Amino acid sequence: MPQRPVSSVIEGKSFVAITPSTTIRQVAHLMKSRHTSAVLVIDAKHHLLGICTERDLAVRVLAEDLPPESTQVAAVMTTDPVVIKPDMPFGHALHRMYEGGFRHVPVVDDQRRPLGLVCARDALDLDALQLEEDLVRREEITVIL
Repeated sequence: MPQRPVSSVIEGKSFVAITPSTTIRQVAHLMKSRHTSAVLVIDAKHHLLGICTERDLAVRVLAEDLPPESTQVAAVMTTDPVVIKPDMPFGHALHRMYEGGFRHVPVVDDQRRPLGLVCARDALDLDALQLEEDLVRREEITVIL
């Protein structure tokens, strides 16, 4: 699993990209409706500017008593986040998250255009998939014996 390329982890998974002028209220609604814990912030040319996570909403908006209706994501997002390329091993993404103390890493192309988003939870999803495959394999062996 750690050597699996990031591109295979994000394959078929959508992500949310917004503009810097999106309000925090809109971000929260998007996160809820899209079942995501982070959104990527892009410019008009679709280059990555930043990332906004649930933690940013809690710490930088709610804890600071900022009004979600008028506060734009540009004011609270993490700018210039650590990124990873799609051909890198998934283990490298997990290591970057661990070292940086964060749970999300944008996946970008050579022009810093987002291709996806890797999160720590993806490791659990892959572990669950591997467990399911192991269980099926054991069941097949049991049938053969």
